[in-house]
Amino acid sequence: MSDETRPSNRPATFREVFGQREYRAVLAASALSWLGDYISKAAVTVIVYQESRSVALSAAAFAISYLPWLVGGPLLATLAERYPYRNVMVVCDLVRMALIALIVIPGVPVPVMLVILFVATLANPPSQAARSALMPLILPGDRLVVGLSLNNSTGQAAQVAGYAIGAGIAAFNPRAAIVLDATTFLASALLIGFGTRHRPPAMRSADRSNLLRETGQGFRLVFGNRVLRGVALLVFSAMLFSIVPEGLAAAWAQEKAEGTTAGAYQALIMAANPVGFIVGGLAMARLVPPHLRRVLVRPFAVFAPLVLVPALLNPSPLWVAVLAASSGFAVAGLMPVANGLFVQALPHGYRARAFGVMATGVQLMQGAAVLVTGLLAERFEIPLVVGVWSIGGVLLMLVMAGSWPTAHQFDVAIAEAAKSHPEAAEAPPAQRGASAHRPAHAQP
Repeated sequence: MSDETRPSNRPATFREVFGQREYRAVLAASALSWLGDYISKAAVTVIVYQESRSVALSAAAFAISYLPWLVGGPLLATLAERYPYRNVMVVCDLVRMALIALIVIPGVPVPVMLVILFVATLANPPSQAARSALMPLILPGDRLVVGLSLNNSTGQAAQVAGYAIGAGIAAFNPRAAIVLDATTFLASALLIGFGTRHRPPAMRSADRSNLLRETGQGFRLVFGNRVLRGVALLVFSAMLFSIVPEGLAAAWAQEKAEGTTAGAYQALIMAANPVGFIVGGLAMARLVPPHLRRVLVRPFAVFAPLVLVPALLNPSPLWVAVLAASSGFAVAGLMPVANGLFVQALPHGYRARAFGVMATGVQLMQGAAVLVTGLLAERFEIPLVVGVWSIGGVLLMLVMAGSWPTAHQFDVAIAEAAKSHPEAAEAPPAQRGASAHRPAHAQP
C-alpha cells in the first residue's frame, strides 16, 4: 500500500519500508559501518593502551571520533551536496577501509595511530550527511519516519553489540577486530555501490561558490527558517538531558558499589538509554498512527527530562537504569518525527548541509551536558546534580514545546520544499499532489 492510498490514521508498515530495495541496501550498509565503528573503538583503545600504557592516550583514541564534527563537521558535510550521494558514501567507505587497515601493521607508533584515526573519521561527516539526504529520496511520506526509526534503533543496537564484540575480540587479538572493521567498510561500499541508483549532485555547478559560504548558507537556512529553527532547538535541548545518566554512569556506579559489582552497575546504566531508545523507536514507528506521533512530540519532549527528576531521591542502580531507559524511550518517540519533518521541510540541495549543522549541534550539546554535569558532580552529589539538572530541563522543554511550529506551518514548509525537488516533475500528478499538498493529519 502506498502513502497515497494508506489511511492517514495507520502508520507505514515495516514491510512497506523494507520493500524499498534502496532502503534495504542503505540500512544494511549503515548497520555494518556502525557495527565496525564500535568494534574498532573498543579494540583501538586496547591497542593504544597496550602500546603506550597510558590511560589518557587510550581515552583520546576513543574520543577522537567525535573531533571531526566539532572542528569541521558542517564544512565536511557540505561536500556531500557537491557530488552524487552514492559516490560520496562509497568513496568515504573505501577511504576509511584503507586507513583503518593501516593500524593492523605491527610497530605503528601510537601518535601515528591517533593521526590515522583522526584522518579516517574525517570521512564520517560527508558520508553520514549523504546518507541522511538520500533517505527522503528513497522513502516518501510516513515511510520516511518509520525508516528513520529503524535507522535509529539499528544504530543503538549496533552500539551495544559493537562494544560487546569489540571488547571480546580485543581481549584475545585486538588487531583482528580492526581487520573486521575494515571489512565492514568494504561490504558497506559494495552494498551502496550496487544497491542504490545514481542521482545527480544536489547542488548544481552554477550554485557553487566556496565551502565556507555554502556551509554558511546551511546555517542561515536552519536558523533563519521558523519551522527548521523550531525543530533544531527542540532536538538540541533534548540532547542536554537524556545523555546525562550515561555520561555519569561510571562515577554513579562507584558510589553505589565497588569492584565487579560497580562494573555491572555501570554497564546497566550505560545500556539502559540505548535499550529504551530502541524499544521506543520501534513501538512508535509501528504502533502509533502518524497524526498521533505529531501530537506526542511536545509531551515526550517534556517527559524526557521529567522522568529523570526522581534521581533526587537517590534511587538504586536498577531504578536509575529504569529512569534512563524511560528517558531514552521518550527521546525515541520524538526524534524520528522531528527528523522526518525537518528533512521534508528542507529544500533540495540543502539536506546534507543541514544535517551537518544538526549533527554538530547534537554532538556539542551532548558533550557540554556531560562536561557540565561532571564538573558539578565534583562539588555536589550525583543524584542532586541529575535531579536539579532535569528540573531545569523540564522548564526548558516547556518553553521549546510552546514554540514548536503548528501543523499548518509544517505543511506549508513541506509543500514549498517539495517544489524544489528535481524528481517532483517526474512523479505522477497524484503523487505530486500527495507529497506537496497532503492535509496536516496525513503528514508524518
